[in-house]
Amino acid sequence: MGLTLLAILAGIALLAVVTPMGRYLARGAWAEAEILARRRSIEAMVRDSATVPAVRAKLQLVLEARRFAVDSLGLPAKNAFTQFTALEHDTLVLVLSGAHPDALRAVTWWFPVVGRVPYKGFFDFALARRAEEELAAQGFDTYLRPSPAFSTLGFFNDPLLSTTLGADSLEIVNTVIHELTHNRFYAAGEAVFNESFANFSGARGAERFFRARGDTARARRVAARWADDVLLGDVWARTYDTLDSVFRAHPGDAARAERLRARDTVYAAARRWLVDSVAPQLRTIDTRYASRVRLDNAALMARRIYATGLGEFEQVLAREGGDVRRAVDRVIAVARAADVAGARSDTGAVSGSRAAVRAWISRTP
Repeated sequence: MGLTLLAILAGIALLAVVTPMGRYLARGAWAEAEILARRRSIEAMVRDSATVPAVRAKLQLVLEARRFAVDSLGLPAKNAFTQFTALEHDTLVLVLSGAHPDALRAVTWWFPVVGRVPYKGFFDFALARRAEEELAAQGFDTYLRPSPAFSTLGFFNDPLLSTTLGADSLEIVNTVIHELTHNRFYAAGEAVFNESFANFSGARGAERFFRARGDTARARRVAARWADDVLLGDVWARTYDTLDSVFRAHPGDAARAERLRARDTVYAAARRWLVDSVAPQLRTIDTRYASRVRLDNAALMARRIYATGLGEFEQVLAREGGDVRRAVDRVIAVARAADVAGARSDTGAVSGSRAAVRAWISRTP
């Protein structure tokens, strides 16, 4: 496990005695330690004749995607995705989000290193459900969903998990590139920007990966999935902006009932838009999604974490001549140069990094 990890675990264990945050971090550290302790070398598994052929093929794909991310996209892999951990269940973590029902204000949690973020992950599923019930009892909209992967931002050698290996080849490559993007750049306190940018990097990077292999069919499929993501991202953005306007039009505690009625009207209109206009354009998502997708403030803001400003990243890509590496480099350079002090946002609004990217687009023909 290593002395460094043991020292970290010991420090967190000490905190756990006195604080709820310490207890939460201790549970996460223990789960991470178990994941790390059960790692197996992917290269060794690929060479092992006992490895199931279908599994071997996906593991080989991970190594190739990792190499592409380093060589062609300039992402620092370190030793991430060189090892594999099999989990005993199909879900890695449950992720909880919450929001005020009559305002576009997310419930946020503060963590060391990453700062304040609008979600909280739980390895303990029973604890996740209790946390959701507690938030709901306080009157918040809540949204609890599974996640198959996460990144430690390069602090540990993140292994590939069996939850990720269950996806198809397109999603596996996307996930590897997405998570390695976090290793290169992660703005503390700007989860919305970080995740949306990694979503762009993962999708466009995966498309380029398959094109470089001459696999145009999979490249087109990745591009189609990304087009669906961008299309839905526009739905969430316009719904968010409309809600923001109607909430601002009815300020104060006395107008809460009016805000809630206005919210219901906005979401009803969004549902009609999804079913009548968006669903027929979807290329890789079942059209029934439009009539079934959950619409409330917590779900909307959770989706916006991964789908804010996608069109802006596409504009950067266009201005960089369609070169994904140059686009990734450009976004990171602009975000790093931005003075984001006091301008960070995890609500889906314009963060310092996103504002800087927008400004760069506006002055770049």
